[in-house]
Formats: sequence, structure tokens, C-alpha cells
Amino acid sequence: MPTPTKGPRLGGGPAHERLILANLSTALFEHGRITTTETKAKRLRPLAERLITFAKRGDLHARRRVLTVVRDKSVVHTLFTEIAPAMAERNGGYTRITKVGNRKGDNAPMAVIELVTEPVSPKQAVVKEATKATEKASKKAAPAEEAPAVEAEETPAAEAEATETAAAETEAPAEAAAEETEEKKEA
Repeated sequence: MPTPTKGPRLGGGPAHERLILANLSTALFEHGRITTTETKAKRLRPLAERLITFAKRGDLHARRRVLTVVRDKSVVHTLFTEIAPAMAERNGGYTRITKVGNRKGDNAPMAVIELVTEPVSPKQAVVKEATKATEKASKKAAPAEEAPAVEAEETPAAEAEATETAAAETEAPAEAAAEETEEKKEA
């Protein structure tokens, strides 16, 4: 466990706090997601992620270290055989905390803590996407260099359209200004 926090403990004493966190982690690994208070979820996250890191190692020593916290052998077996291989590609961030509002009875802020099961997009996939994007950009740049020669042939038509749009844009502000002056005269 990490160094004990200063201030009030979750259960009253440090031993009770360790038991609460051990039970929460057991329930998290057994069910995949649990609803608890925000404070307990925030305190559970580092412990759960450390246990998953041990499970990813997969050796006997790691299994025994996890068994000191999670006392249920079937849950430890699930952690090592199902959860750890699913998290093999992930380099951390195995859990997600989502706030869900307040509890009806005592208005305590509640949260759902769950294991992240979505696959990780590896960095190489991002690199491939970036190279494809640069290739597309370079292909678009090459036709743009050829385009001015084509535009030079169509310049009279393009200039006519540009002057029409420019005239329409200048008329619109003039009309708006005229309406504003009429409103001022009426007031």
C-alpha cells in the first residue's frame, strides 16, 4: 500500500481502511465495475492499478503479493487469467471513475469505478494515420500547383463572379446602415 494519508481514514483506523480497500478491490475484480463513494473510488484506484500491474507480471511472487490484499483465490485467478491478458497492451490507466450523482439517503457523492476494457490503439497506428494524412496533403498540393494555369484561362468568368459577389457584399452593409439611420430618426 502507499504511504498512509494524513487526516481522517475511511474506516476509522488504518487496519480498517486496508480491509475496506481490499474488499473493494475484490469486488471490482469480481464484477468489473462497482458503485461506491467518490472518496473510496479515488482511494481504490491506485491500489487496483498496482494489483493489475502485478497480475501482468504473472509470476509466482506477484501472485503471492496480490493474495496478501485480495484473499479470494478465485478472484485472484480471474485477475491473472482474464483481466491481466486483456490489459497487456495498456501501459496504465486500467480503471475509470465516473461520477453518478449523490446518494438518496445521506447525499454522499457517488461514483462508478470500472475496469477499462476498450482496446488500446497502439502508437504505430497513430503514426500510420499521420503518414497517410501527409501523403494526402502532398497529393492535394501537387494539383494546386497545376490549378493556377487552368484558372488563368477562366479568369474573365472568375473575375465577373468576384465582382458580382463584392458588389452584393457592399450593398448589404449600406442597406443595414440606412435602416439604422431610419430607426434613429423615428426614435
